[in-house]
Amino acid sequence: MNAPPSGPTTGPAGPLAGRHIVLGVTGSIAAYKAVEVASRLVQGGAIVDVAMTRAATEFIAPLSFRSLTAREPYTDMFRPNGEFGEAHVELARRADLMLIAPASASMLARLAHGLADDFVSLTALATVAPVLVAPAMDAQMWEHAATQANRAMLEQRGVEFAGPASGRLASGRMGAGRLVEPTAIVDHVKARLGRERGDLAGRTVVVTAGGNREAIDPVRFIGNHSSGKQGYAVAEAARDRGAKVILISTAPLPAPVGVRVIPVSSHRELFAAVRETVLDADVLIMAAAVADYRPAQPFERKIKRGEAGDLTIELHQNEDIIASVSSPRLIKVAFAAETDDLLDNAARKLKAKGAQLMVANDVTAPDAGFAVDTNRVTILDDRGGADELPLLSKYDVGVRVLDRVAELLREAR
Repeated sequence: MNAPPSGPTTGPAGPLAGRHIVLGVTGSIAAYKAVEVASRLVQGGAIVDVAMTRAATEFIAPLSFRSLTAREPYTDMFRPNGEFGEAHVELARRADLMLIAPASASMLARLAHGLADDFVSLTALATVAPVLVAPAMDAQMWEHAATQANRAMLEQRGVEFAGPASGRLASGRMGAGRLVEPTAIVDHVKARLGRERGDLAGRTVVVTAGGNREAIDPVRFIGNHSSGKQGYAVAEAARDRGAKVILISTAPLPAPVGVRVIPVSSHRELFAAVRETVLDADVLIMAAAVADYRPAQPFERKIKRGEAGDLTIELHQNEDIIASVSSPRLIKVAFAAETDDLLDNAARKLKAKGAQLMVANDVTAPDAGFAVDTNRVTILDDRGGADELPLLSKYDVGVRVLDRVAELLREAR
C-alpha cells in the first residue's frame, strides 16, 4: 500500500489556468527577465505566445521562449511562422491579455501614436484585450517629457503600467526605470485578469492579517506568533478573483500588488480601521490573530530590571472585533487558531461572533498554522456544515474560503 503524499495537496485551478497571454518582448537589457515571466505564466497554467521585436532578439534568443512555452515565438511580421496569413490579428483576437515586458521607450512611443512596424506593436494595435506594460529604460529616458506624455496618453486609453521600479540601472546610475521583478509582473497580470472576469469583480473585501501588539511599555508588548501569511494569501486570492481588497495588517510583509494596505499595530487601531472600511464592504475576513487582552495601563517609560522586583501587570479584555461590526449585506468570515478541541471551540466561536463562516486550524501542527506556507483547516458554516480540507498552500486555503464566500454572495442576490 502506497504512503499518502507528505506535501500539500494541489488546490483548485489558479487564476492563470487556460488564459491566453501574448507576451511582447522589446529591445532592453532587461529582456532576460522576460524569460522568467514566461516561465511563471506557463507554470500558472497560461497559454503563452511570445512576440519579439528585432531588437529584442539581440538580447535574448527566441529559442529560450520556445523551450519554455512549447510554442514558436513571433519575430518577423512578414514571416509569421507559416501558421496563418494574418498572424498578428489572430494572436490579438485570442488573447485574454497582452503583456509587454520589458517595454522600451521606443515601444511606448509606438503604442501611444499607433505605429505598427514590428510584431509587438502590430499585435497591440489589433487587440481589444487589456494591455499591460512593464517599462524598462534609463531614468533620464523615463523622466523625459516625451515619455511621460506617452505614458499619460496610454493610461487615458486604459493601458495599465507595472512599474517601473527604482534602483540601480544598466548605466550604473540610480533612479526610476528598472523592470519590476517577474513575480510582481505576474501578480499584475493576475489582478488585471481578475478584474475582467473574476467572480468577485466589483466586490470589496476587507482582510485582516498578523497579530496585534499591545504595549507594556515603550519597548515591550504582548503579542502572539502570527506571521500574517494566511491573511496576505487570502488578500492575494481575493485580488486575483477581481475584488477590491483592503488589507489591514500588523505584519511587516511586502504589500501585495494591487492591494491597499492599512498598517496598524494595536487592537484599538485594528478595530478603528475595520469599523471604517466595512462600511462599504461586501466581505470581512478576520484572519488576524487578535490578542484577547491588553495591559490596563501601559508604562510611559521602559521598565528597568530590578526596579520593582517581580512585576504584576493588570490586563483588560479587548472587544471582539468581528462580533462588534455588522451590516445587512456584510458577510463575515472568522478564523479560530486552536490547540485543542478544534471543532467544538470553533463552533462556539462561530455562533458568538455572528459570522457565516469559521476557518479553524490546529496551530500545534508543524506544517500548519503560524509562520509556515501551508495550512490544514476545517471550514464551518452557520448551517452546521463542516468541510475538512487537506494540507494546502495558504493561497489555496484562501481560494477555498473565497469559494464559499462567492456562494454566499450569489445566494444574497
